[in-house]
Amino acid sequence: MNIQIFGTSKCFDTKKAQRWFKERRISFQFVDLAKYGISAGELKSVKNAVGLEALVNAKHPDAALIQYLAYDEDKLDKLLENPKLLQTPIVRNGRQATVGYQPDVWSSWS
Repeated sequence: MNIQIFGTSKCFDTKKAQRWFKERRISFQFVDLAKYGISAGELKSVKNAVGLEALVNAKHPDAALIQYLAYDEDKLDKLLENPKLLQTPIVRNGRQATVGYQPDVWSSWS
């Protein structure tokens, strides 16, 4: 497995995801969205796996603005511009991905 966890160091669910993989001795790479963001290719890969709507953090004050953008490319550009709009953690395993804390799905990846 080649696990990547995208999130922020202050996100409770991101910490839970990291702990879940550590407890099972599964190595992962943590990418802090606040510092490094996410590349366009990685974001498109995750979007293809989970859908665009799952990526948006509905609790963020600017989340409603994304709904008014007409094209998916514009929405992705806005998410790349402001990674705080992303729902975290985003966990990738190759082409597979999840958004949020989903240990049931992760355990099926082995």
